[in-house]
Amino acid sequence: MTDTVTTPAPLPDPPEAPEGAASPPEPRRSYAKLAADESREDYSLRYAPHSFRRWSPATVAGTALGGIAYLADFAIGASIVFTYGFGSGLASILTAATLIFLTGIPIARACATYGLDMDLITRGAGFGSFGSTLTSLIYASFTFIFFALEGSIMAQAMHQAVGLPVEIGYLVTTLIVIPIVFRGMGALAKVQAWTQPVWIVGMVLPFVVLAFEAPDAWGAFTSFGGTEGAGAGFSWIGFGLGTGVALSLIAQIGEQADYLRFMPAKTEANRRRWNFAVLAAGPGWVVIGAAKQLGGALLAFVALEAVGTTRALEPIAPQIEALKPWLGTFALPAAALFVIVSQIKINVTNAYSGSLSWSNFFSRVTHRHPGRVWYVFLNLAIALTLMEMNMFAALNKLLGFYSNVGIAWITAVAADLVINKRAGWSPPYIEFKRAYLYAVNPAGFGAMVIASVVSILAFFGLFGTYAQAFSTFIAAGLALVLCPLIAWATKGRYYLARPNAVNGPGAEVADERATHTCAVCETAYELPDVADCPVQAGPICSLCCSLDAACGDVCRKEPGGAGGPVLMPVPTVPKAMSGA
Repeated sequence: MTDTVTTPAPLPDPPEAPEGAASPPEPRRSYAKLAADESREDYSLRYAPHSFRRWSPATVAGTALGGIAYLADFAIGASIVFTYGFGSGLASILTAATLIFLTGIPIARACATYGLDMDLITRGAGFGSFGSTLTSLIYASFTFIFFALEGSIMAQAMHQAVGLPVEIGYLVTTLIVIPIVFRGMGALAKVQAWTQPVWIVGMVLPFVVLAFEAPDAWGAFTSFGGTEGAGAGFSWIGFGLGTGVALSLIAQIGEQADYLRFMPAKTEANRRRWNFAVLAAGPGWVVIGAAKQLGGALLAFVALEAVGTTRALEPIAPQIEALKPWLGTFALPAAALFVIVSQIKINVTNAYSGSLSWSNFFSRVTHRHPGRVWYVFLNLAIALTLMEMNMFAALNKLLGFYSNVGIAWITAVAADLVINKRAGWSPPYIEFKRAYLYAVNPAGFGAMVIASVVSILAFFGLFGTYAQAFSTFIAAGLALVLCPLIAWATKGRYYLARPNAVNGPGAEVADERATHTCAVCETAYELPDVADCPVQAGPICSLCCSLDAACGDVCRKEPGGAGGPVLMPVPTVPKAMSGA
């Protein structure tokens, strides 16, 4: 999660104080104009406070699931089956979906419980305050790669519908999401809700038409041997390579987490709805995703003879062919509308999540944060460049390579949440604040790096054909084993640099909604978002703490955290902060 504060320009040096006089206070940090507007920032670099989580579990889940409307699943599923045949392709898609679902369960629950995004969860789940910086880049890469993929699909649809050159279409698909993403979670929730009926009709209708007009299509599809001579039967090599491509979607849990952090607190009254919403909006996305991959492959297979291999892999063409028997000449505009709506729904999420990742990365590297919205332009610029380079043509290779790193990261985090915390090697809660964390924790960070390096070497054929095909399984297996092993070997000493005596487990202060005024930015924040700071001699919010480049990490170096907690409760939070 990223927060929204910038350090002001240095002030002129003050005149020297008389000998023995008290030192003047440090200059206070002020919010940049865009960074201070939480309606746009959505507490992007920090804990999402209870006062901001105003949506119901159903609304949060609906918004999160609206973001999986993308048609990249159609293209990925078709590409896998066309390359490796039906038997291997089906096994690949189902296996990848199972792995993604299992790793997503603990991550989704942690994000919803603690009000944290994927970056902050990663910090506290074995990576450390700076160790998770690399994962921010991994996640940012996921968002701009898939923005480019989805944007390419939308540009293809606009070219089919109105003849717009795809190069211009790439630019249009990039610019169209900016006004929505600038507005933050509130605008995204509205867009997902308003477009959902169109998307549901467009998603279901082609398969209804096929059921009536081509009832034997599925039977023929199960005998499909692909377009490259793989055969319809099962192949271990095809299975491994296909699973690697499908597993590139594992980092999608990060985008789900960007919504799940706004889930309201779990209570006895909403427990069942809360659990169902978190399961559905978290790992549950992959159930729909796997169905879309198989459905997309089926539509592409049916359209193959009419449009050829290249166009069959572009979701717009199979949509048109499927709708023609019922809609005739209206099939083209109907299919184009569906594709455009679907791609807007996902690309606002890609752009939004990408801005969060870049904010996290640069805030820790530069100790400055001008506001989440500025990083939207960086993410979109990279995505536009990829589109103009026609990354769609190298889909399988690009996604197969990326999945090695993505699965090592996600599996390491899941291993910490499921194994290390239960074994007592990791704190039982998620500590995300720099003031209490080591810069790098070898448990998660080390496991991810080792697993990524070994699996990438395997991906490039260094260990033979089978290791190349199963490189993503190597990444997952190594991360799953190494994260607990390193935590056990180090006895968990690199999780906490000092105890959190204020709001850690067993602390006397139990009210998470109690607020405290940050001694630096002088804004009130809820208890989980502040730490006791010996340099400021008072509470400091997580963002100001992260951005401080001059404190020298005194709190983590002095015995006992420089004298223990110094927080003073603030009875009420101002209306402007509470979102009232």
